[in-house]
Amino acid sequence: MEKIEAQHLEGNVEEGKEARPSLQETEVEEFDHRRSKLLNRRLDFRILPLCCWLYLLNFLDRGNIGNARVLNQETGDDLLHKTGMTSTGYALTVTLFSVAYTLFEVPSNWIMKHYVTPSRWLAILLGSWGCLTLGFAFVKNYATVLALRLLIGVFEAGFFPGIVYLITIWYRHNERAVRIAYVIAFCNLAGAFGGAIAYGMGTINGAAGVEGFRWLFIVEGVITILTVLPTLFILPDYPARAKFLSAEGKSFAEDRVKNRGGGWSRQHATRKEILDTFLSPRMLAHYFAYAANVVTQGSFTFFAPSIVSGLGYQSIHAQLMTVPPWVIGFVVAIALSYSADRFEARGLHITVMSTIGGLGWLTAGLLPPTAYVERYGCLCLAAAGAFPLAPSMTNWVTCNTPSLLTIPLAIALNNSCAGIGQIISQWIWKADEAKLGYPTGNFVCAACDFLVAIIALCLRLYYARMNKKGVRDARGETRVWAY
Repeated sequence: MEKIEAQHLEGNVEEGKEARPSLQETEVEEFDHRRSKLLNRRLDFRILPLCCWLYLLNFLDRGNIGNARVLNQETGDDLLHKTGMTSTGYALTVTLFSVAYTLFEVPSNWIMKHYVTPSRWLAILLGSWGCLTLGFAFVKNYATVLALRLLIGVFEAGFFPGIVYLITIWYRHNERAVRIAYVIAFCNLAGAFGGAIAYGMGTINGAAGVEGFRWLFIVEGVITILTVLPTLFILPDYPARAKFLSAEGKSFAEDRVKNRGGGWSRQHATRKEILDTFLSPRMLAHYFAYAANVVTQGSFTFFAPSIVSGLGYQSIHAQLMTVPPWVIGFVVAIALSYSADRFEARGLHITVMSTIGGLGWLTAGLLPPTAYVERYGCLCLAAAGAFPLAPSMTNWVTCNTPSLLTIPLAIALNNSCAGIGQIISQWIWKADEAKLGYPTGNFVCAACDFLVAIIALCLRLYYARMNKKGVRDARGETRVWAY
């Protein structure tokens, strides 16, 4: 079957040349549907499963500190007690992670675009933070925790934008969001999986004289390190280097993504293109909205076990009760991203789901602290407006960069704002508000979701107007702006 598909994919060279002098022409659409689908099938099998698994590990190793914070705290065997770390110290630790995450996004993508192939660079990042995660199993004091967490932020920073950039190299503009969704959705599974692993590690607390939270870091660190070799040998780099494609297949894979942006190029953007990507009001609106959305994401990543603990569950069972909200986020993320791509309506999808998420947070904040069941339901509702928005918001940025040459820069800048959102999320869930139901955290997250909804709706209307006026990009080229 693989051989038959490859023959169809490569096609008749002469016929292909006659049928498509340029991928910009409308007559190529039939060709795209017939040929791109076969290529996508091969790419999906080769790229997506590994990228999804890698991002799951990324989020496991990022969020396990939240599990370790409350794991076996009843017996004094949690991370805070064993390292002498306070709640404020914990917040500072995860804040430094986010600072590193913010600062190293752009340099990481710059290195990957110009100097190191995607597979090698992602493998380097993966192995580095895997070793650091394993190092957490041996921490004895707060200073070591702080240093390791900062370094994990440095190496994890470029991983997600690197994966998104790889997707823009291989897929067309209206094929990316659902692929990004599959990758991001695995962070929802990471939350569920991480809670389940933490529950298991909590039950073996003290085995071989090792606390449960240390077993958590050992298991997750070793799994990450073992994944380095598959990343090096399986993940493809650029179409021109793809050994699994023929010469004609490579040419087609490169050409098809050039329409409306994509592909790989070492060509440098002009100063104007770079400045527009950094500072144009509409791009700043994208970045600001993403930062606001990540406030809600960060709340789940770093504080879901603590929030659930505040609903009357003890530390070990709180790990297990974090699973359903993450699963809901996973399902909604896939459905939302497919629909947003299918109907070319990212702005409206983001607006609706962000509003729903905001209502979940708002209602949770207004309910009495003892309304445990109702507030848990609100947490599940809020999950539908947190992670599911990220794929469409990320792809929306890649489709509307001021220049096609600044797509990697825009991806990195957009994801850098995730660090800012994470910093905010790490200070709004106050330990002294646990008995009050964390009103500050709930109301700030609600405000962020409603803000995202407003910005998304305004951008949707603005891009429709740009298309109507025929606004060109920073290079003076004709563009169709996605909304």
